[in-house]
Amino acid sequence: MTFTISGIEPEASINANSLPELVYQAQELLLQIYQHPEFKGLRFDCDVALGDVKQYFNYLEWAANSGSEVSRFEGFAE
Repeated sequence: MTFTISGIEPEASINANSLPELVYQAQELLLQIYQHPEFKGLRFDCDVALGDVKQYFNYLEWAANSGSEVSRFEGFAE
């Protein structure tokens, strides 16, 4: 399965990146969203806080760099 993010990276570049690189990019995007004035003005309320998402990416980054089998993590089941 291939995902693209409009305006971020061409599809070919996303496919070539390692998992740790993709996690880093996702963390950077999350920070940009959090700091964006339009986001701050939304007073957005949902079941998952940005802090939870950041923690998830931190754990995923650790797992990807430690050589763990990512498919065993919650949310990555086949």
